[in-house]
Amino acid sequence: MGRYIIKRIFFMIISIWLIATITFFLMHQLPGDPLASGGKRLEPEIRRNLEAKYGLDKPLIVQYGYFLKNAVKGDFGLSMVYKTRTVNDIIMEAFPKSMTLGLWAVGIGLFFGLTFGIIAALNNKGFFDYFVIILAVVGVSVPNFVFASLFQYVFGRELGWFPVAGWNGPVYMILPVLALGLRLIAYQARMMKTNMIEIMGSDYVKTAKAKGLSKTAIVIKHVIRNAILPIITLLGPLIASIVTGSFVIERIFAIPGMGKFFVDAVNQYDYTLILGTTLFYAMLLIFMVFVVDIVYGFVDPRIRIDE
Repeated sequence: MGRYIIKRIFFMIISIWLIATITFFLMHQLPGDPLASGGKRLEPEIRRNLEAKYGLDKPLIVQYGYFLKNAVKGDFGLSMVYKTRTVNDIIMEAFPKSMTLGLWAVGIGLFFGLTFGIIAALNNKGFFDYFVIILAVVGVSVPNFVFASLFQYVFGRELGWFPVAGWNGPVYMILPVLALGLRLIAYQARMMKTNMIEIMGSDYVKTAKAKGLSKTAIVIKHVIRNAILPIITLLGPLIASIVTGSFVIERIFAIPGMGKFFVDAVNQYDYTLILGTTLFYAMLLIFMVFVVDIVYGFVDPRIRIDE
């Protein structure tokens, strides 16, 4: 276990370095002026001062060296758009909002998705099974921003049950969480149902029936446990992507999360904010995949991490 963890940590560091390096050099190839993103012309003296402030007056390889040095210390520098704020401060402010929204969406998506999938598999070709099929097709086919706009119009404007935008208490979370979670519910339900039906036809389940085990014991101990394993492998990237912010959903509901700041950074050529948010997302994603791999080794007895 120890050797495996050390090896994985080493490859995690290499992956983060590659992502940071590629992002840094690709970002500097973008057309546009990061110091005059609004289109206004800068006086030569002001431009020289700003270039010196952000290190843009130095050769690109020197800028890269400074960036790596500061990134290792966890310092992503000053934002070029929000000039009085550091990238670290922006992430610390925005991430909790995106994390709260994302965790609720993932929790609801997993709970209802797995529940619907189990019920549909146990009632194959029944009414609830067809309901799950329709839910899966609609949920996977329709983008979440369509659901978001529909929820805003129906439940916000027409019925007036919930606020249509903003971030000022739990009631403001209901519509964006539903818009994010509905797609997860559909995807997890379809996957769980398919896995369970496949496993219920396997030889070891037939053997368990022949031994006289009850249907409940077979479903809980054999079918559900094995059907949920492929879903666990997707939890790391899924949680990381949802928690760090759904760009479109946060835009539609005016939520000041990671998505808002990242989109603004790209639109306004905020180099430091682009690098900071991209690197933060990459570290979170790689770490979640690592955690899922460790958990998978404990859940599935057929896997031996040391091997």
